[in-house]
Amino acid sequence: MRFRSLGSGSGGNATLIEARDGPRTTRVLVDCGFTLKEASVRLAAIGLSPGDLDGVFVTHEHGDHVGCAFSLARRHGVPLWTSRGTWRAAGMPALDDALLRFARDGEPIDIGALQLRPYTVPHDAAEPLQLTATDGHARLGLLTDAGCATDHLVAALQRCEALLIECNHDLAMLAASRYPASLKARIGGRLGHLANDTAAQILARCRHEGLRHVVAAHLSEQNNRPDLAAAALAGALGAAPDDVVVASQAQGFDWLDLS
Repeated sequence: MRFRSLGSGSGGNATLIEARDGPRTTRVLVDCGFTLKEASVRLAAIGLSPGDLDGVFVTHEHGDHVGCAFSLARRHGVPLWTSRGTWRAAGMPALDDALLRFARDGEPIDIGALQLRPYTVPHDAAEPLQLTATDGHARLGLLTDAGCATDHLVAALQRCEALLIECNHDLAMLAASRYPASLKARIGGRLGHLANDTAAQILARCRHEGLRHVVAAHLSEQNNRPDLAAAALAGALGAAPDDVVVASQAQGFDWLDLS
């Protein structure tokens, strides 16, 4: 199993997960917060097209995550999973019954060689879900767009060989930013986004000897810096900042292998 990002940040998010079962490769895209043209360009840059996907999972209805996901699924006949609340909040976009699948907290989703397990998170969306993914040998945990740590999400992310964790903002940079007070309160609130130090606290609770890859994701371009995010997560690991991968808006990050 391996994973990579096509882009991560407020301008659009998409994480690609692959697993092989003999000659067969399963590919699932988690979120697709771009236009259909841009998503196709980013997939083409790594030698793929939307038709190569076996599934799309949409975590919630905000534009930088849902983007063209429903259009992509409709045009290319790709099954799409999301919560019923997300589908409704996205305007109940039309999609063939054979393609639209509803996901629920804790209920496993089998897609080829991959099994996804969604879990709920605190965020200002209708019914947001994040997920873990496994090929039966390794386990990946994804956590973005959560305002605070909960015992539920920490439990969901245990025993992962790789973790992708939101490091949206640095508290001091957010406080000093030109954002209006209402926006600062939303971002920093319990239903907003994870600060570097909160992400580090979550990571410390999920750390174990088998953890091989840690990615800092969904960084704010105005209220965070890659070095600050990497330092925060590295501190939780007792590692060097270079041991943390930082996802970018323009390029995401390259393949990380869990096989």
